[in-house]
Amino acid sequence: MSRIGVFICHCGENIGATVDCGKVAETCLNIPGVVHSEDYKYMCSDPGQNLIREAIREKNLTGVVVGACSPRMHEPTFRRACAETGLNPFLCEMANLREHCSWVHEKADVTTRKAIDLTRMLIEKVKRNQPLYPIKVPVTHTALVIGGGIGGIQASLDIANAGHKVILVERDPSIGGHMAQLSETFPTLDCSQCILTPRMVEVAQHPNITLYTYSELESISGFIGNFTVEIRKKARSIDEKLCTGCGICMQKCPVKKIPSEFNAGLGNRTAIYVPFPQAVPNIPVIDKSNCTYYIRGKCKACEKFCPADAIRFDQEDEIIEADVGAVVLATGFDVVGTGFFPEYGYGNYKDVITGLQYERLASASGPTLGVIKRPSDGEIPETVVFIACAGSRDAAKGIEYCSKICCMYTAKHAMLYKHKVHNGKAYIFYMDIRAGGKMYEEFVRRAVEEDHVNYIRGRVSRIYEENGKLIVKGADTLMGHKPVEIKADLVVLATAGVANKGAEELAQKLHVSYDPYYFFAEAHPKLRPVETNTAGIFLAGACQAPKDIPETVAQASGAGSKVAALFSQSELTREPVVAVVNRTAPPVFSTCVGCFLCQPACPYQAIEKEEIKTRDGKLIKVVAKINEGLCQGCGTCVALCRSKSIDLQGFTNEQMYAQIMAS
Repeated sequence: MSRIGVFICHCGENIGATVDCGKVAETCLNIPGVVHSEDYKYMCSDPGQNLIREAIREKNLTGVVVGACSPRMHEPTFRRACAETGLNPFLCEMANLREHCSWVHEKADVTTRKAIDLTRMLIEKVKRNQPLYPIKVPVTHTALVIGGGIGGIQASLDIANAGHKVILVERDPSIGGHMAQLSETFPTLDCSQCILTPRMVEVAQHPNITLYTYSELESISGFIGNFTVEIRKKARSIDEKLCTGCGICMQKCPVKKIPSEFNAGLGNRTAIYVPFPQAVPNIPVIDKSNCTYYIRGKCKACEKFCPADAIRFDQEDEIIEADVGAVVLATGFDVVGTGFFPEYGYGNYKDVITGLQYERLASASGPTLGVIKRPSDGEIPETVVFIACAGSRDAAKGIEYCSKICCMYTAKHAMLYKHKVHNGKAYIFYMDIRAGGKMYEEFVRRAVEEDHVNYIRGRVSRIYEENGKLIVKGADTLMGHKPVEIKADLVVLATAGVANKGAEELAQKLHVSYDPYYFFAEAHPKLRPVETNTAGIFLAGACQAPKDIPETVAQASGAGSKVAALFSQSELTREPVVAVVNRTAPPVFSTCVGCFLCQPACPYQAIEKEEIKTRDGKLIKVVAKINEGLCQGCGTCVALCRSKSIDLQGFTNEQMYAQIMAS
């Protein structure tokens, strides 16, 4: 027999100002099964919780209903109070009298009646509640970090320094990401390589980190704490254990005119190459699409001259299987090329370049050794035009968001140009300046006031070539849309930051959400900014949205702390609000008909097939089975099940119908 206790909270005046809380408590006492009912001004306070504890003990309550504010905020508080008295916490329910009643209605009798109805519904539900117990899931204390840029590096080091194993996977031959391509970083103008390289070396030497470069995630299965991953380690055609990184193979390679990806196409590399001098690991890789041996079956110059005998032309891809407890996505971003802007020269003018290409020109390790030169003829440009928001915030281009870093790195680029070419002229076309960061506004002011960079507020309409000069046509909106025409030697586009190629495929492989621009989506933008909707998979850096280096590092450390917190226990405790398939004894009597309409609909891949057999091994039927570790209790399978064989624990059909009939 049910013995329900009802506790109505005034929530100060949030509820009490529009609802007669005393009348609600008094009315609920007349509902069958309710043996105790009272109201109190602040039920979530210590005295309020003590009222609940004392009533459970004195009245031997079998269920509790609290009429108060948002269950999302205070349900754990009241369930904890019930558990302290020995009452199963899932025999406690909350009626939301604040958001669902007092905040959306004026003070009136009908408001109080609605509060009574809301409470009555939960009373009928709690009568049918069954004790539920937390699910215990073992945790594998190894993390997988996908992406070896500064975000992946920071997350890996934080997790590893907390004493846990890390597998870091990077698809390029070296870690470092885009930060390795930068010359200097804003707002301090410190050398990018100087601050990044020590971190890269630390990753390679850390005893808790296993580094797989030139590798990609092949597949993933399992659930939080218990993922199984397959990693494809692509063939470098090099024996990594024998290679000493001497570089003789690159010197002897006859194929030397391949555009360098690291130098954004402005420099060349050989068919066997290391991306950049500070690469980690410092082991070359053979580009099979350009290697003469792989194309024609001849050459092998690298093998002939390798003193360590490390060349392996017959090497094949390797599949590595590993068990991990958590995954950190740090796959970074990409930038669109100049061909994305037909109005700026259709990508045909060599002297119209992207901001990333300019970084390589300005870098001491770049193709021009840090001297700013025109790609077309190698001359030092006397006039440079920088165009901000090239593609960003442009609905016509399909990129409506702000790329966030462009205003700052454009100011940096203009400053670097003025530092290297003292008599040169630098112009920046901009829409508006977004310098939201510590010392960012001061940095932009410095470009204007100290380095005399000319800022022009307006958009560029067209760029064309005339007599060896690039004619940049635009308008100055601060001067009444006055037409502006500048003869430039070099044009630098602050091109939009976009999601990496393959981001959509990776998101689908990991079962995480992504936005219309293919950036990975967080579970909640404010409360869970580093988590995804799939438990155990976290986000770090510009794979979520365009970010600068400080923000990327901060988010990576946040993701690392989430993983460390998950790994701080041997078992993960989860709420038991999961789907269950009707399994009467013996299981052959299950009402599941094995149609498996639920399986493709489950967004968490939590539904498996289970074979029911006789003792002698004869197959009787195949039914659905819910993996409690994967299930997130969304209820999609419940709605789709034609035979009504699936229920959601704590929200069964019987409980839902009882609530509806009580309203």
